Amino acid sequence: MDKEEDPRNGDDHVTATKKPKLIRFITDSELRSEFSHHEAGVARINNGSFGCCPGSVLAAQRSWQLRFLQQPDHFYFSTLRPNLLRSRALIQTLINAHHIDEVSLVDNATTAAAIVLQQIGRRYAHYRNDTVVMFRCAFPAVKKSIQAYVTRAGASVVEVDLPFPVSSNSEIIAEFRKGLSRAKSDSRKVRLAIIDHITSMPSVVIPVRELVHICREEGVEQVFVDAAHAIGSVPIDVQQIGADFYVSNLYKWFFAPPSVAFLYCRKSNPSSCETHHPVVSHEYGNGLPVESSWIGTRDYTPHLVVPAILEFVNRFEGGSEGIMRRNHEEVARMGKMLAEAWGTSLGSPPEMCASMMMVGLPSKLHVSSDDDATRLRSHLRDKYGVEVPIYHRAPKNGESESEPRDEHGLITGYARISHQVYNRIEDYYKFRDAINRIILEETNLME
Repeated sequence: MDKEEDPRNGDDHVTATKKPKLIRFITDSELRSEFSHHEAGVARINNGSFGCCPGSVLAAQRSWQLRFLQQPDHFYFSTLRPNLLRSRALIQTLINAHHIDEVSLVDNATTAAAIVLQQIGRRYAHYRNDTVVMFRCAFPAVKKSIQAYVTRAGASVVEVDLPFPVSSNSEIIAEFRKGLSRAKSDSRKVRLAIIDHITSMPSVVIPVRELVHICREEGVEQVFVDAAHAIGSVPIDVQQIGADFYVSNLYKWFFAPPSVAFLYCRKSNPSSCETHHPVVSHEYGNGLPVESSWIGTRDYTPHLVVPAILEFVNRFEGGSEGIMRRNHEEVARMGKMLAEAWGTSLGSPPEMCASMMMVGLPSKLHVSSDDDATRLRSHLRDKYGVEVPIYHRAPKNGESESEPRDEHGLITGYARISHQVYNRIEDYYKFRDAINRIILEETNLME
């Protein structure tokens, strides 16, 4: 059978199920019950790192696990692939992919980066001294994949500084253009640009469509968008974005259990047929969606619960779009509350945030290094029951007058706060009060 006709690669007639009509929206008590497995007493304002999974989706996952354990052979031969196909079809609709063959389910964005960069590395074996462009704040695992697969094949990397604090998209676009210009110097060819949709630390929504368009104008060969935080946090239209590869984790903001992500590979990109899963199994050569559907015996149930996730999000007013809108509004409101309480400032305007926001910490905390940031984060967790990432932002040399300040000095520490449906205003008050107590304790010790 020709690969294009192989039903394991997807069926043009498989479409996402229609959104069911709501009888009533989820109540507060039902919502609390969905997340009753969360540890009590912890202000969990770090959804961005590991996400969350409601009880109803966990129950659906457990049901799939039991079906496998009850009769593994029947599950493998008759159940697994059609239900993976159903999940892929739902994702295809959510992200507006042109064809289901463009959507693969993998473990996470790190796996997707390995898939894309292995393919790029093979190409660099024939094109030495060319370049890759990426943001300096790119996720560390992506940088390691560049090191493992691309730079050792002879490529060089040009890192673009993300302006931070940042006040407009134009600042980001200007820096990206500068980075592309450096990468193209000495007649070098830019074979790949890696663009974040939402950066991790510091967290900012990137004007991804504009940057992809610039890449096309400047002759960049391929564009990979690392959108680990995107699905469930911002609307996604991969056709409008126009990248060759786009990955997003379903477990961060889309309520999936760990671990599952989708990887979109644009079908019109000739390199998509050269893209393979790094774990080689007996489906090798049958197309990435099929290769990813079986990489040996393992738990595939996170890939199967997409229908259950949609049932959960459709219990909220406005469905996924309503959740995204409310999370954005609440994280902006809580960010402003914290900045006002501490006399600091935000790392970016609300319109450049999704469900995460960077909030300046009081200068009295003396966050002067990454180690300081890690120690403060651990102290907040261990003593105050607050889970929130802390970011150290070193002052720029010679620009002290324009640096962000509070009344006591330079702001060099930022907290990345998240908002998800389970969060309450008390979580942010707890964080506010913890920071105030830490400052008071340090002041008392100095007296």
